[in-house]
Amino acid sequence: MIFSEQTYQFMYTALQEAEKALDNNEVPIGAIVVKDEKIIGKGFNQVEKLKDPTAHAEMIALTAAANHLNNWRLEDCSIYVTLEPCIMCTGALLASRVSDLYFAAFDPKFGACGSLYNLAEDAKTNHKLKVYTGIYADESRDLLKRFFSQIRK
Repeated sequence: MIFSEQTYQFMYTALQEAEKALDNNEVPIGAIVVKDEKIIGKGFNQVEKLKDPTAHAEMIALTAAANHLNNWRLEDCSIYVTLEPCIMCTGALLASRVSDLYFAAFDPKFGACGSLYNLAEDAKTNHKLKVYTGIYADESRDLLKRFFSQIRK
């Protein structure tokens, strides 16, 4: 699928967030939230730094966006993430009413938007996410491989 240049730019910004995580010895995942073509929230994994199992990139970006809007409802917002969200993060995306999810690479071990589960489009929930995948997938996987090869040394 071909995306707009702006979509690639937004995912590139999410990749830059993932690089911040890598620089901080965190699993390199980054996320940004966009509304009206403007970035309103950014985040990268900070689980180790904050000693918080919920400090995933998506959760931090969602919190930043909600604070920016002064509203937990993130309707008409899109999120760009370098790796397929897990169950927790997908639940937060659904609960916050995010409209569109763009993610780079699938996560066959924890993914909840097509890999292990597909909560994003589950008919049982009252909200659905439009899901788009594959933007900078190789770059995202390369960051993850680099991180895991470093910690295995």
